[in-house]
Amino acid sequence: MPTSKELTIRLEDRPGTLGNACRALADRKVNILAFQSIPAEEGSSLVRLVVDNPTTAKTVFDKQGLSYTETEVAQVKLAHRPGELARAASRLGDANININYAYCGIDASTDAPLLIVGVKEVGKAVTILDQLTAAAA
Repeated sequence: MPTSKELTIRLEDRPGTLGNACRALADRKVNILAFQSIPAEEGSSLVRLVVDNPTTAKTVFDKQGLSYTETEVAQVKLAHRPGELARAASRLGDANININYAYCGIDASTDAPLLIVGVKEVGKAVTILDQLTAAAA
């Protein structure tokens, strides 16, 4: 399982801002693999994205005047069956790794569910989740 670059942008909380940012990515052929948007401070939203081409996405955001942060996150393909999220989260918990946040997406090549996990111990989480997916195969 790889780690991924996650880009986080802050958008004004008004109609059309998310659509504009996503359209700009699409116009440059950047595919969004996973996405999360949550309310932030008054009048803004925090948007986390995992994309297939972070370098181009950063160029797009620069041209739009959007500031971003880049974070390394753990990414795992889960089998599409009951209990897989529970197994992954429990395995990390058993290793005393706290999940700060998580969200899902779709693997572009296989349409398998992707779990994106924000943790402090990314390398350790990747190793544990690799073992989990190998055992499930």
